[in-house]
Amino acid sequence: MSGHSKFANIKHKKEKNDAAKGKIFTIIGREIAVAVKEGGPDPANNFKLAQIIAKAKANNMPNDTIERGIKKASGDVGNVTYEHVTYEGYGPSGIAIIVEALTDNKNRTAANVRSAFTKGSGSIGTQGCVSFMFDRKGQIIIDKEECEMEADDLMMIALDAGAEDFAEEEDSFEIITDPDDFQTVYDALNAENIPMASAEVTMIPQNYVALTDENDIKQLNRTLDLLDEDDDVQAVYHNWDE
Repeated sequence: MSGHSKFANIKHKKEKNDAAKGKIFTIIGREIAVAVKEGGPDPANNFKLAQIIAKAKANNMPNDTIERGIKKASGDVGNVTYEHVTYEGYGPSGIAIIVEALTDNKNRTAANVRSAFTKGSGSIGTQGCVSFMFDRKGQIIIDKEECEMEADDLMMIALDAGAEDFAEEEDSFEIITDPDDFQTVYDALNAENIPMASAEVTMIPQNYVALTDENDIKQLNRTLDLLDEDDDVQAVYHNWDE
């Protein structure tokens, strides 16, 4: 992953979106509601919910907010109507983009996502048209400034817990896991009180594409900004080498 620091993107998004923290909590709140509906309120018996709680804590979501969300979803299961939808398509110069959403109105979401692609000179494709270019992995990012542990010790904790890979970047550490091992690795790091800037199961590109044309960069950023502003959109993955 050298040269493709996720942490740099995280810092950029935090600087840009500190005022939008409420949206992050809304996104996670929807994920909690759906996970509770599908697998129950106990994270010990609901792997998906446990993963979302890890993501919530990495985003500094207060514990009482997490617990409130679980409790509300448990008592209001019948009214949780969100559906998972995924869109795949292309940005300028063939940049691969995957959009994951949770929606109570698929027609609205589809129209908004299609519009975001079109306004950025991109296009929606068929299911599977770009997802084969990505691997679903657990990814944990640790800010070096926040972590007092030596790199070798941190690596051993991660690998002993089942991590697939450990990489050191200029300003961060990146730990990659199989999705099924994500929670175990997260729990091992959490037990050592290691602060995590990001912790989630995500889609990682197998290869990255650089853009040199300023107009392509402008158009792609327009699509990404429009998707980021859409309340239904939970996550956006792409293979642009920023």
